[in-house]
Amino acid sequence: MDLNSDLAEGFGRWELGDDAALLRIVTSANVACGFHAGDASVIRTACEHAAEQGVAVGAQVGYRDLAGFGRRFIDVPPAELTNDVIYQIGALAALTHVAGTEVTYVKPHGALYNAIVHHREQAAAVVAAVRAYDPDLAVLGLPGSAWLELAEEAGLRVFREAFADRAYTPEGTLVSRREKGAVLHDPDAIAERCVRIARGEPIEAVDGSWISVRAQSICVHGDSPGAVKIAEAVRERLADEDVRLEAFAPPRR
Repeated sequence: MDLNSDLAEGFGRWELGDDAALLRIVTSANVACGFHAGDASVIRTACEHAAEQGVAVGAQVGYRDLAGFGRRFIDVPPAELTNDVIYQIGALAALTHVAGTEVTYVKPHGALYNAIVHHREQAAAVVAAVRAYDPDLAVLGLPGSAWLELAEEAGLRVFREAFADRAYTPEGTLVSRREKGAVLHDPDAIAERCVRIARGEPIEAVDGSWISVRAQSICVHGDSPGAVKIAEAVRERLADEDVRLEAFAPPRR
């Protein structure tokens, strides 16, 4: 099982999360590319820490929406979205290069992530960007999403993820952050749910029903309150259950 987290989401004097601590826990880092969060210095520092820890780096691409942290849907024309995604991957690739590592996968962020669960036109635009930039890159996303379906059809390496600290709908999608209870906070309960996911067992949805989430990676959000304690609890609990943690798309250098 892989354990991933969203990192490099500070900007200038505004700090968010403890990247250095999380990079000692996770096996993959979804690094912001400057559109929803992150500046060159924040991103480069995260890449350097990832290289030191042997953590895989993925491009967390999103809408051009710094003010909204990439959590607002934008009706971007497909060709423009493709170019925006290529731009973001390329910027991150430059910073990973000087840090001594590389981009090995792509994971959309926020509203873009949620949009391309069903928005096939935008999903196809992101797939086109990955294929144009480097078809050897892996992609990470929600099981059953149009994004992963189209990526698989395009011949990309597809990996599915579950969320440690987010509530699920009965349909297996994420509960909107605007709704109460969308984000979970109890480290022990979150860790126990991650064990169930790793075992392939059902987890409880927000309405009390049980759903199956098949995944090769588990995401712990770096911007959640207590993110480091949650990530530590998840890693320790998985280790106790003899679940081996490793990156699904490790760096090749």
